[in-house]
Amino acid sequence: MPAGRTGWEAYATLGMKSFWLVKQEPSSYSWSDLVAEGQTSWTGVRNYAARNNLRRMRKGDEVLFYHSGEAKAVVGIAKVMRTAHRDPTAKEGDWSTVDLAAVKPLRRSVMLREIKGNSQLKGIPLVRQSRLSVMPLAEAAFREIVRMAEQGGTAS
Repeated sequence: MPAGRTGWEAYATLGMKSFWLVKQEPSSYSWSDLVAEGQTSWTGVRNYAARNNLRRMRKGDEVLFYHSGEAKAVVGIAKVMRTAHRDPTAKEGDWSTVDLAAVKPLRRSVMLREIKGNSQLKGIPLVRQSRLSVMPLAEAAFREIVRMAEQGGTAS
C-alpha cells in the first residue's frame, strides 16, 4: 500500500477495482430506465459524502443498483464507464457525476431486510448510513449480495 494512503484511496492508487452501491427512487430513475438507455450520467447528487464517493470511482468499477423508497432492494449491476466530471445539472457549487452503464439485472432482487438479516453484511454503509446515495462496498460484501441474488437466500 502506498505510504500515507489507506482504504479506498490506496485501492484507487494501485489501480485495483473498487465496488459501490448507488441508490435511486425507481419513480425518479429505475433500473429499467438504465437498461433502456444503456448508459447514463449519475447526476443530481447533492450530498458531500456521496459526491466524494463519486470522485473515488474509477472506470471499470462495479456498482450495485439499489431501488430506494418502497422497493428497498438491490436489483442490478452496473459499471463505471467514465470517472467523475462536472455535473451539468448543478446550478451552483462543486458537484460531480460519473457515467454508469447497465451490466446485468440480478437474478432476483435482494431486499434490504435480507441484507440486514445477513451477519456478513451488518457493517455495510447501506445498513449503517441508510440515507447516503452513493457508497463504497468491500468486494466481499458486493459478492455476498450477488450470491444472495443467485442463491435466493442469506448466509448467517
